[in-house]
Amino acid sequence: MNRHITRTLARAAAIAAWIALALAGAAGPALAQAAAKGKPAASGAFDAAPCVGCHEPIKDLRAMGKHKGVGCNTCHDGLPAHLADPSKRPATRTDLATCGGCHQNQYKSYATMDWARTARFEKKQYSGPAPDPSYDLLMSPHGFTKEHNMPRGHTFALLDQYVVDRAFGGRFAPKDSWRYLAGSGDFKVMDAVVDQYPDNADQKAFKPGTTAAANPVCLSCKTQDHILDWAYMGDPAPGAKWSRTSKVVELAKASNHSLNCIFCHDPHAAKPRIVRDALIDAVTRTDFPTLYTTDTRKTRVDVREMGLRGFTRKIGLLERYDGKLQCGQCHVEYNCNPGFNPNTGEAIPMSDKRTNYFPFVDVNNILKAYDHIQFRDFRNQFTGAALWKAQHPDVETYYNSKHEKAGVDCAACHMPRIKDAKTGKFYTSHWQTNPKHYLKETCLQCHSQWTETQAKYVIESLAGHYQGKVRNAEFWLSQLINRFGQAQLVGVGDDALKAARARHGDAHANWEWWTAANGASFHNPELWKESLAKSVSSSQEGIKILDDAIKAKQAGPVAAATPAAPPAAPAPK
Repeated sequence: MNRHITRTLARAAAIAAWIALALAGAAGPALAQAAAKGKPAASGAFDAAPCVGCHEPIKDLRAMGKHKGVGCNTCHDGLPAHLADPSKRPATRTDLATCGGCHQNQYKSYATMDWARTARFEKKQYSGPAPDPSYDLLMSPHGFTKEHNMPRGHTFALLDQYVVDRAFGGRFAPKDSWRYLAGSGDFKVMDAVVDQYPDNADQKAFKPGTTAAANPVCLSCKTQDHILDWAYMGDPAPGAKWSRTSKVVELAKASNHSLNCIFCHDPHAAKPRIVRDALIDAVTRTDFPTLYTTDTRKTRVDVREMGLRGFTRKIGLLERYDGKLQCGQCHVEYNCNPGFNPNTGEAIPMSDKRTNYFPFVDVNNILKAYDHIQFRDFRNQFTGAALWKAQHPDVETYYNSKHEKAGVDCAACHMPRIKDAKTGKFYTSHWQTNPKHYLKETCLQCHSQWTETQAKYVIESLAGHYQGKVRNAEFWLSQLINRFGQAQLVGVGDDALKAARARHGDAHANWEWWTAANGASFHNPELWKESLAKSVSSSQEGIKILDDAIKAKQAGPVAAATPAAPPAAPAPK
């Protein structure tokens, strides 16, 4: 563990120790006066009565769990001034170290560096899920063709979003330059990057080979530093500082902490929860069936209104920990960008709620879901087909797999129970990484007849099989795109092109899903085999449509220009 983590742990431990000596016993101005002098108003724990008297939603939450005795001042600064003058809002700590003061093993494991995952490992490398030249041909002109990287771990989610070439147009650069070593563990992202254009708040491409596709919704997957200032669904609302239409550069500079603990843990109730508004929308809406709404074993979500600042804000308390929901706040397909209506061609801007949307369906229904809301991301540069761009549909891939049906939660493989070497007590590892790092605690817990070597062999065999099928789908998609060029050269009619574009859309969706999903080879082998075979079939159908149209076009003029053959002479008798 690096020195930065050691320092932050020490700070966090001091915060936890301060709880017992915090503001206590008095209310209103008396409490504020006592705090201003650096002394507790009375012996004992923090008196939360003045706080919950106004913050009614918090009162019920505090009564639910182990945090009921934790003082409000543990996570909020500036309480004395706020209690003396309610218009002076306190600051809320959203860093991980505050939680780490008590939950040290979870915090240390979360901040563990995974040296096997290098920075900016592009998926377009020949060893990646979507290598060149196929990826650029299939995805052009989408921004992901600028740079499409493998994830490096939760602690880097925000930093890597800032520096990737498709997000901020080359604005941000690592302070550590090309070494990419700064920030291993828990850190503030703005301490690890430099804004190379500080006097320009425009979101645009500053350098060749980059684009500026980041927006406030996509940042919501990486951080919840803005949680108290964001209205439900990112709607622009009086009193809400940030919205879907905010200047993303300003929001980026105001954000610091990647994948906060508060994504999955309610700080007041000490209960599992979800906070992503589009996921809460997905599990509560009834206009289109989702994997959650059709799940007979689903975890109940208790949606609560938390807005006390003049706008709606919601959280969803869970009856139990459930990775399909909690991991599904980010490891999920979602739309977070402008697009267009494929039926009318009308542009869909960030002011439209469709730019913050979780379909929460599997690959067989993804296009149906986007047809339902009339949305597509882009048109392929070479075919003109209206296409969808996947994000990372990991949870939807896992749904209805053999492991999921057997009740294996995401945490069983990615957050196993680990024994503390000093105390002998077990804790949940928060180093959400590849299970190959701890096979004894994951695979071998159920497959006890295996050795670690055998478990790794199974994982890598599935990955090899998977990659071969993805390459096959890419070949046929490439052939389909090339055939469009031939068809357009000979002047094939619009009807054939339109029919082939529809097949292109299907083939693309059944390929693109798998280049975007993480760990898909293991999560659901049956589904990727079926889906990638559909991609190949749709590409071949599209090729046949175009081949037939090309032949008809070439044969037509030739047949008209050829004189009729003379009648055959009668056969001699």
